[in-house]
Amino acid sequence: MTDPYVKLEITNNVGYIEFFHPAHNSLPGDVLAKLAQTITEAGANDAIKVIVLKSGGDRTFCAGASFKELIHIDDAATGKVFFSGFANVINAMRKCPKFIIGRIQGKTVGGGVGLAASTDFCLATKYAAIKLSELNIGIGPFVVGPAIERKIGLSAMSQIAIDANAFYPPEWAEQKGLFANVYDTTEDLDEAVKDTAEHLCTYNPEAMTEMKKVFWNGTDHWDDLLAERAETSGRLVLSDFTKETLKRFK
Repeated sequence: MTDPYVKLEITNNVGYIEFFHPAHNSLPGDVLAKLAQTITEAGANDAIKVIVLKSGGDRTFCAGASFKELIHIDDAATGKVFFSGFANVINAMRKCPKFIIGRIQGKTVGGGVGLAASTDFCLATKYAAIKLSELNIGIGPFVVGPAIERKIGLSAMSQIAIDANAFYPPEWAEQKGLFANVYDTTEDLDEAVKDTAEHLCTYNPEAMTEMKKVFWNGTDHWDDLLAERAETSGRLVLSDFTKETLKRFK
């Protein structure tokens, strides 16, 4: 696989949404836009009762935002648009009327942690370490922070945000409530994801929709909140500190 993609496949009323990018599943703006659109469309598709969010490849689930795009930001408006990519996906997941199960097969960084935190039920392998690396380059996990804080609490979120050099093991993420279960192999993970999703399809769809509203209670202001956070990140990425740091990646 060399070309980025987002695809939707429906099996037994489960909508499997898969994204891929050859750079460790880091996501540029066009892929993020397609992902948000696909989640919204799957939410409105009567043939789908439950959604699974997954990524292609055997290793990294998601390396976050595209550094290739990040290092070329040269004005605040472009910066806000760039950081709004993950905001739009998170809001699409939040507004989706169907349960979204996360399949996290490997390491996940930055925005990828935000995606995992925005699923309604998240399963992972023992290789699925997580890291919030944003402070390393002079910004912060502003856009994904609300989703992560909602899932694991402010204390745990602040810990991994400050300790920006460290990968935290999936067992830690499970203890904090990000992952529901951690499996030894990808095969075990896939079996659990399939079984969980297909079992949920036997539940009352209306009941699941009402429960989703309960899960996301208090987040109606996130359209505005995440836009403000994207603006903050877009401003900080233009700072002298961040520009100097990003030179190392060019």
